[in-house]
Amino acid sequence: MRKFGILAHPTSVPSRFGVGGLGSECRAFIDYVASTGAKLWQILPLGHTGFGDSPYQSFSAFAGNPLMIAPELLAEDGLLAQAELDNYEVPVCGKTDYENGLKSKTALLKLAVQRFDFKDKAYKAWYKRNKFWLDDYALFMAAKNYFIAERDNTLPGDEFKAYKKAQRGLSEERALSCYYGGAWNSFPEELRDRDPEAIKSYTKKFKADIRYWCFVQYVFFKQWADIKVYANEKGIEIIGDIPIFVALDSADTWAHKELFDINTLGWPNKVAGVPPDYFSEKGQLWGNPLYNWAEIKHTGYKWWLDRIKALSELCDIVRIDHFRAFDSYYSIAFNRKDAVKGKWLKGPGRELFDKISEISDIEIIAEDLGDLIPSVYALRDSLGLPGMKILQFAFGSDSGNPYLPFNFDTSNCVAYTGTHDNDTTVGWYNSTDERTKDRFRRILNSSGEDCAWDLIRYCMASNAKYAIIPLQDILREDSSARMNLPGVGNGNWAYRFELSSLTKESAETLKYYCELFNR
Repeated sequence: MRKFGILAHPTSVPSRFGVGGLGSECRAFIDYVASTGAKLWQILPLGHTGFGDSPYQSFSAFAGNPLMIAPELLAEDGLLAQAELDNYEVPVCGKTDYENGLKSKTALLKLAVQRFDFKDKAYKAWYKRNKFWLDDYALFMAAKNYFIAERDNTLPGDEFKAYKKAQRGLSEERALSCYYGGAWNSFPEELRDRDPEAIKSYTKKFKADIRYWCFVQYVFFKQWADIKVYANEKGIEIIGDIPIFVALDSADTWAHKELFDINTLGWPNKVAGVPPDYFSEKGQLWGNPLYNWAEIKHTGYKWWLDRIKALSELCDIVRIDHFRAFDSYYSIAFNRKDAVKGKWLKGPGRELFDKISEISDIEIIAEDLGDLIPSVYALRDSLGLPGMKILQFAFGSDSGNPYLPFNFDTSNCVAYTGTHDNDTTVGWYNSTDERTKDRFRRILNSSGEDCAWDLIRYCMASNAKYAIIPLQDILREDSSARMNLPGVGNGNWAYRFELSSLTKESAETLKYYCELFNR
């Protein structure tokens, strides 16, 4: 069935508390999506983000992002007072305000947890279902925040010097970042190495903080479940996103070191990234630890299967980021400063997906972008997975360009004007070369004056199974509304829209396109 969808992450929803939440504003956005005739809402990963606010670098592959929690819903549950909400409101600005949003929502959640009944039956049932990841995550977060606070505002003294010396040549910058950022590989050795007695001792020491983090996750999952029900009742399926790799400083790598290519000190031997490509001339050095696929296979892929099952409860369809790494992945030495030099290694291939199909029938979209080799396409096609077609890539060469809709080799694909990693269509068009602009105008029979909506129409008219449009293109926004600039560590993920920009006119036009192009 041909469908149309809109791409927008919950953090982009306007909020009184700095970062978009799962409250009434999110429901208003869903109402708008439904009014356009869309049947799909695509989001980015929902994980608990860390430094840099990237949803592709989270503290857990299972935990939700506390910054998406809507404090006003806690007030409806009787856990917060209206005066407290007013006291922690964040002044409105044009971007998502992660810094002040974190302060505001943390303060409100710490008030709410004091009034929460941990004997609540719904909570106890939820805890039991999620205990397999939640205990490690909660202890990880409690310990991390404890050591950040303990080391705050202290000059690098003897303890730091001893830590750096023990790391065998680690750079000063990286050592400082990890030590003062409370990374798990800077924990005291017995806790870093998860000595059973140390786990028991620190669990007792951090009891109150552990309960807090369990409460935070319960609230997130409760609020997200309500959002998913609301969207589904409006006839909208949610396309979730799963990063293939996890962050080095995460509960997953700490609790399951054997599943990753990590040494005894907690540092990766090799890290993930991609070589130079369309997005970056020096490649992208992501820094995520690589998997120990032999050990993962030995376990029957249990951690991966648990991950898929967990995500299946949060969304209806899942986009797997960097799909090509299941066929072959790029391995970069840990001490490299860029991704120019690396080595391609063989991934797990079809076997993992066969295991996934045994435990879940969730629909999967393969993010198959980049400089690919035939075996990647062969794996994708053997699994029957739709790949991605980015129309901004279609006009920079000749008429044989595979991203041009008249060259799509199958309708089993998902067409996008652009993704979260692209510039907005207006920004792209304004900054591209004259030859590309000319091809765009000729192929679309367009003047280029309304390039975003011209490309939206072209995308929806394509034979692709699904057509997904970033909200920024619907709103005709320029480069200032870009969500992410790959290869740049700071200043990303802060796009924010206003509900007033979601007009009846744009909804009616999109609905007309849905009818016109049978979506």
